[in-house]
Amino acid sequence: MNKLYFGNLSPSVTVEDLKQCFGENHLPMPDQVLLKPGYAFVDFPDQNAAIQAIESLHPTGKVELHGKVIEVDYSVPKKLSRSRKIQIRNIPPHLQWEVLDGLLAQHGTVENVEQVNTETETAVVNVTYSTKEEAKEAIEKLTGHQCDDYSFRVSYIADMDAAPPDQAPRTRRGGRLSRNQGASQPGPSGEFGAPRTLQQDLRIIVPTQYVGAIIGKEGTIKNVTKQTQSKVDIHRKENAGAAEKPITIHSTPEGCSAACRMIMEIVQKEANETKAMEDIPLKIIASNNYIGRLIGKQGRNLKKIEEETGTKITISSLQDLNIYNNERTITVKGSLEACCNAEVEIMKKLREAYENDVAAINQQTSLIPGLNLNALGIFSSALPVLPSAAGPRSTMPPVGPAGYNPFIAQEQEVAYLFIPTQAVGALIGKKGQHIKQLAHFAGASIKIAPAEKPDATERMVIITGTPEAQFKAQGRIFGKLKEENIFTGKEEVRLETHIRVPSTAAGRVIGKGGKTVNELQSLTSAEVIVPRDQTPDEKNEVVVKICGHFFASQSAQRKIREIIQQVKQQEQKHQQAAAVSPQHSK
Repeated sequence: MNKLYFGNLSPSVTVEDLKQCFGENHLPMPDQVLLKPGYAFVDFPDQNAAIQAIESLHPTGKVELHGKVIEVDYSVPKKLSRSRKIQIRNIPPHLQWEVLDGLLAQHGTVENVEQVNTETETAVVNVTYSTKEEAKEAIEKLTGHQCDDYSFRVSYIADMDAAPPDQAPRTRRGGRLSRNQGASQPGPSGEFGAPRTLQQDLRIIVPTQYVGAIIGKEGTIKNVTKQTQSKVDIHRKENAGAAEKPITIHSTPEGCSAACRMIMEIVQKEANETKAMEDIPLKIIASNNYIGRLIGKQGRNLKKIEEETGTKITISSLQDLNIYNNERTITVKGSLEACCNAEVEIMKKLREAYENDVAAINQQTSLIPGLNLNALGIFSSALPVLPSAAGPRSTMPPVGPAGYNPFIAQEQEVAYLFIPTQAVGALIGKKGQHIKQLAHFAGASIKIAPAEKPDATERMVIITGTPEAQFKAQGRIFGKLKEENIFTGKEEVRLETHIRVPSTAAGRVIGKGGKTVNELQSLTSAEVIVPRDQTPDEKNEVVVKICGHFFASQSAQRKIREIIQQVKQQEQKHQQAAAVSPQHSK
């Protein structure tokens, strides 16, 4: 992807003119220039140089040569033209990954998103869609898309996996591509500011005294990245003075494991030479969101990995977690070979949990336009963000249709969430620490009602707060139940939630012949029950039952709250009209 097409050239332009233009715009000299009447093909040393050229000589830059504005884009061979692959440039460095993923998903099925390592302040990604038609739509819709003060620039790039007409398509192992699989080149540690952390990436920590040996005087780390086709970030500046330093390995699962093995071999060799200790344990960092599924019910998954690999695996205490740190350390002890074998199995479980969560989020986020999960703090430790040149940004405005904001009405709401009795202890935490942190984080009041009877299988959690507080609190509770493996295997967490609605609005929720409630269930994938024979309470309210996974439940709650708001507004208008009418009759 280093070859560019230069169009709209004057017939009098020479190769020397083009090279002079590159020099004036501080661009690397190309390896090859093929000049034709009115256009040229230029081979640059690498993809980074090609991106520099496109950005510097882009039509908006009004770069002229012999009186004509140069047109620059990637050269895509005719047999691969209009490919499934596009490149998006000028992406805000603080844009969060799930926001970008949401934009991309609007135009088709995304097989792969791969960040390109560049020296530009803005981010660049290569995106592979499942079909050429989807890529074409993305090109049309995303070109010039405004995001904050940035305007996306989008181009086709060659899809090297596309088979020419006379060849059979290449098969892909493992179905879905990982984000970092592809042509991104390894770069020096810390080159792009804050690391982009994905769960398919491998994050380990090593004793600080061995970091120098890993980097090596003769480019040891470059040898690791070259042999394993990985990008390795050694975060030397993090936690100054700490006894251990984190390392992030970006690659395919196989590449991550190979790089991890090489790094551990370097560390072990250095430890043997200094006689520091016999076996260096492997330490893996992972989000607490996935630890429950790694451990398995009654610890079965972890025990199986220990037995099969001959290792001893321990996980850091829950007491080390807080609302700012949701990561735990998995320590694997054993021989180097055993530790590396265990890493493969551990990461297999963590990646599976991550992919299940992402699939659930991708399916459901479209149901609530305008939601930004990271801005609300839900699943934030699990979802990655683009690296920031100017430092992390804590929140971003929701991206959605103009004029729509699901949290515009910030009045207090009450929701009644029913959780399994065995989950109560985990939700409360030691000395009530977890539920206090959750209430503080969400800005909500969270109370667990006493059990109605000794053998009750469910307990009611009463949540009081604004719509945003409801979303945060309920989201964390659903997430906690998944972490604790309350629901087995790949089973999605589904809970029942009750909300009270004015009896005057109940009919509107049901709709004529049940039309509204049926549409509501179809739209949100939640089960919604409005008992017809229910007697209103002292506040003239009735209970609506909602059952579903988190996003389905939230969608249904928001839709029902909107109906309630509409009914209240209509009643106010009628009251105002009734108050004015007697005056007019006089």
